Amino acid sequence: MESSIIIEKSIFIFVIFGLTMLMAMYSTWAERKVAAWLQDRIGPNRAGPWGLLQPLADGLKLFSKEEFLPDTPNKFLFVAGPAISMSVALMTSAVIPWGDKLEMFGRTVVLQATDIDVALLYIFGVLSVGVYGIMIGGWASNNKFSLMSAMRAASQMISYEVAMGLSIIALLMMTGTLSLREIAAGQQGMNWNVFYQPVGFIIFLVCSFAETNRTPFDLAECEAELIGGYHTEYSSMRMGFYLFAEYASMFISSTILAVLYFGAYNYPGMSWAVENWGVNAANLIGFGVLFGKICFFIFFYMWVRWTIPRFRYDQLMRLGWQGLIPIAIVNIFITGIVMLWPEIMSALGM
Repeated sequence: MESSIIIEKSIFIFVIFGLTMLMAMYSTWAERKVAAWLQDRIGPNRAGPWGLLQPLADGLKLFSKEEFLPDTPNKFLFVAGPAISMSVALMTSAVIPWGDKLEMFGRTVVLQATDIDVALLYIFGVLSVGVYGIMIGGWASNNKFSLMSAMRAASQMISYEVAMGLSIIALLMMTGTLSLREIAAGQQGMNWNVFYQPVGFIIFLVCSFAETNRTPFDLAECEAELIGGYHTEYSSMRMGFYLFAEYASMFISSTILAVLYFGAYNYPGMSWAVENWGVNAANLIGFGVLFGKICFFIFFYMWVRWTIPRFRYDQLMRLGWQGLIPIAIVNIFITGIVMLWPEIMSALGM
């Protein structure tokens, strides 16, 4: 019995890792297509129909390029930097509920690699390690521009983690759990958390842009000031790992946004679909619904990149410390007052 569970979970983990890598790969194609659409261009259209083979051509190019090692005394750390970033981007998907369950071969297969009681703490813990991949890579490059970029990225990600964590506290006060599966199960139909925590959602969304180093918070890769950022000295697949990690992080952050605030795999009429079409059909539709929400957020990331200009670094830090953190704290107090209002009124005899 235990061996079958291990095999089942191993297969599911490999499928999710493959899906994450596939989404990261084709996000590079979608990024160029969205940019072309916004700028009234065509975009990739030569490598296969509609340019769909362009990501494969890019991967082949990165694999075949010459590997370059700069003159650095920390060659091990230089290699470890992109490996840490890529590993962190993939590890986060382990606790995400991708659907409810499927009935297969006389077994109930839960569409989640593992359900732990502290899933949100796990996500924040893993994401906090991601800054080490950038910092180690920039420092080990023995390049002052890479080091400056890594310091920018580290201070930016640490600063916005505070506001992101505070925005989640108000949500946890409402749901009473750190389990992503329980949070998703509590949003049946259209009972989405975004309707109860719109301010927390906006804060979390803005912080997710900073955590993934996406425009307008891409100060770590500011070409006009820092050449290529923390991966200036990287080439071949090591640079590819950094690029893939960014798009994989964008995919995972979009998934977390959908799970926390937009009902995850839930959709209106899901219980009716279970009764009339069966558990498998209804939950496969739920997976498709979750995937559609993820694709919307990925499109939103790309739309913002080609619409809003980059902030100055002082504006970035001011927004995080003087803007988002006080708003998140006020949101926690308002949420607590609203939740305790009936008890307050009954205590006052009203």
